[in-house]
Amino acid sequence: MAESVTQGNNSPIFCWRFWLALAAACLFTAIIFAYISTRFTNASGWISFFIVVLFMAGLTWICWRLLQKENPPGKLRTVLIGAVLLRLAAGAFLYIALPVYGHDSPQETSGYVMADAGKRDQAAYQLAVSEKPLFTAFKTRRGIDQYGGMLFVSALVYRYTGVIDPAQAGHYPLLIVIITAFISALAVLFLWAFSNRLWGTTAAMLSAFILMIYPEAILLGSSQMREAFTMTLTVVAIYGLIRFFQERTLIGAAWMLLALILSLPLSPPYAAFLLVAMLITAVPLSRLYPGESRVPLSTIAILSIIVIAGITAGLWWSLRQFTPEGMSNPFAMLEWWFQKSADFQAQITRLDSGWTQKALRNVPEWTHIPLILIYGSIQPFLPAALIAGSHAKIWWIIAVWRALGWFLLFPVLVYAFIPAVKNKTDKGLALVLNLLVWGGILIAAFRSGGDLWDNPRYRAALVGLQIAVASWAVITSRHTNDRWLKRIYISIILLLLWFLPWYLFRYYGLNWPVTNLYLTIGLGTATAFIYLILDWYLNKPGSK
Repeated sequence: MAESVTQGNNSPIFCWRFWLALAAACLFTAIIFAYISTRFTNASGWISFFIVVLFMAGLTWICWRLLQKENPPGKLRTVLIGAVLLRLAAGAFLYIALPVYGHDSPQETSGYVMADAGKRDQAAYQLAVSEKPLFTAFKTRRGIDQYGGMLFVSALVYRYTGVIDPAQAGHYPLLIVIITAFISALAVLFLWAFSNRLWGTTAAMLSAFILMIYPEAILLGSSQMREAFTMTLTVVAIYGLIRFFQERTLIGAAWMLLALILSLPLSPPYAAFLLVAMLITAVPLSRLYPGESRVPLSTIAILSIIVIAGITAGLWWSLRQFTPEGMSNPFAMLEWWFQKSADFQAQITRLDSGWTQKALRNVPEWTHIPLILIYGSIQPFLPAALIAGSHAKIWWIIAVWRALGWFLLFPVLVYAFIPAVKNKTDKGLALVLNLLVWGGILIAAFRSGGDLWDNPRYRAALVGLQIAVASWAVITSRHTNDRWLKRIYISIILLLLWFLPWYLFRYYGLNWPVTNLYLTIGLGTATAFIYLILDWYLNKPGSK
């Protein structure tokens, strides 16, 4: 697939064996997913699945061809296919396993990982089989889909695949999983492309591989969630931005514009955040690549005005139902929405469990928001995932899997500030990207109130950028023999070790003398601090 289209009949464009193999693979996948969707009774609906799989495979191939200028290596194709297969396999497995091994909730019984995904998907099917226009998804079903975009996409798929195959039409939630699996896997391709342009092949391949296996990306990519789209749109936008400043052509601008247009119906606040992130990143990029633009300034100005106007209109349209009557400024509406969301979620956090309520009650009120931000930033918390358990074993496995992924990534993101500040050759680009990553993490914590499920989900929109920054930091650490990455990892491990007996005390009544949360944090911090001093002393120049 990596060969050029100019290579004659050896190119996949002209190779009938390639297209035959692709069609056979799509047909096989369609039959398997149709069979799974009927709980192994028959393969009715296979035509609908075949159309969707073929369309998504074609879209993936088109994106691969469009990025041929980046000279993607053959092993990237393997990683991309691996990402698709992992997400498809996870979606199929969860659809089969949750009704058997879950908590017997209505959504789990129907094979959904997320409760809101189940409600939205079922509403989408009802809209699809009704005679109502699909655009009512953006108007009348706000309690099911806050913005309507994901509801519209799902209803569109159900309605028109049912038209294609009316004799076998039915509600097959795995149709949407196939779409989210392919779309989320495309993030691997665009993440490689922009990391390769900024930091080279090694960092790019490491980023692509990590994103392929990253638990949160797999989980959301195998569910009917909008984050499967937003995690890809973020890296598409950043890729377009970098390409624009390096080449000064409209191709990069087109990728940026595409990402912003597609993000708007999914979530106008996310689209606004993405636009702001791009404007901030443009500052160091303009200094790093100061070449003359081949695009007229008038064209850039017109496109910018159109994009900003579109996002502003989208914000006003989506938020007007929530804000007080008479409030018409879209950015004032956004500020009100964030504040009310944070207040609501903070209240949920206070009431979520006894120990959280007690912990917040024992400190001044002005510390509540900072503590909730910290609490949200470390979710899912590995000691809690290991010890808390669940009546349904499958959820314990999912919790530990997600927490382990975040535990491995989080210390690198903490460390990444060190090489970013030291870097004097990139005009502050690495530092800006670090600030965007942590801004997204804190906004997610602020928006979700530290909720175990919502916080990682909101944060996942920037997962590609997080992994890119982390990969760059790891490689930089190796090249400079910087011990601080190892120090931060060990320090965090030492801190977490103090929480294991604390959680054992909380859940299983372990006889443990340190039962106060803040004392546990203090002892863990002190242990980490002592380790840092000892490591610095033993490894300082001239200490041997």
